Amino acid sequence: MKRKEIFAGNWKMHKNISEATDFIEKLNDTLKNENREIVIFPPALSVVSLVEKAKNKNVNFGVQNMYFEEKGAFTGELSPLMVKDSGVKYILIGHSERRSIFGETDIEVNKKIEAALSVDLQIMLCVGELLDERESGKTEEVLKRQIEGAFQNISKENIKNIVVAYEPVWAIGTGKVATPDMADEAHLIIRNLISDLYGADSASMIPILYGGSVKPDNVNGLFEKENIDGALIGGASLEVDSFNKIVSV
Repeated sequence: MKRKEIFAGNWKMHKNISEATDFIEKLNDTLKNENREIVIFPPALSVVSLVEKAKNKNVNFGVQNMYFEEKGAFTGELSPLMVKDSGVKYILIGHSERRSIFGETDIEVNKKIEAALSVDLQIMLCVGELLDERESGKTEEVLKRQIEGAFQNISKENIKNIVVAYEPVWAIGTGKVATPDMADEAHLIIRNLISDLYGADSASMIPILYGGSVKPDNVNGLFEKENIDGALIGGASLEVDSFNKIVSV
């Protein structure tokens, strides 16, 4: 069975509600590829209205972050139940900006995964190494720590609800991009790590996306690789034209 192909746009802290609405209305009219799943991660304040406006059954939405507690005195946070109740399908967990700017740990990533699974959310888990880790030959070591930490105590049955996005931190928002061979090698490392935990058959079915300065002019080479099943797109997902060019590759 062929793995699911997923192209996701992470808008980060961009677009107010009206701008987000305009984007989705244009996407409804112009989406060129309806044979793969499209996921948009808008700012949380926009997500409910966007879920209602999406007309294409292959376009789904997610929230960029949540806390792992059910409720409580956690000012500024969203609970798993709040995210689920918004109507989205996905939650983005472990993005490098959450790890590096907000100090999110592998332990917290694991807790968020467990919490998301408890309310039947689909998870897009981000992993990836820093530039100095890449240059010192520690890519596999870092990925091993992040994958094993994220999947700790996660059952084999539940891993079907997890998509992994490999995002080399040195390629996010920098204009740099891993070559297709570099990306494919890292994706194979991730798949083998998951295989070690759950077996080759289970690992073979998990989509692994590439994220890191994905643009219309480099997505073809990336997507041709055997172990790359789609993309997590940052800046190029903010304009309908460039996003459409990427998802229609």
